[in-house]
Amino acid sequence: MKFSELVRLLERNGFEIVKEKGSIRYYGKSDCDKLVRIDYHGSKKIPTGTSNAILKAAGLKREGGEKAND
Repeated sequence: MKFSELVRLLERNGFEIVKEKGSIRYYGKSDCDKLVRIDYHGSKKIPTGTSNAILKAAGLKREGGEKAND
């Protein structure tokens, strides 16, 4: 998964960018207490552990049963 794909996934699930400083973006949603932090790097691949941690913080699961390395 690329950073841009992850951002689209968050946005499809109701998250909006709350603040941004350099390449660091914080996404929030009205029914979620926490902000989700993403160190945005466009078309680069996200390390598996980072991707899983971001999705867990957002309360989401990978779409379509993708493997962790996709």
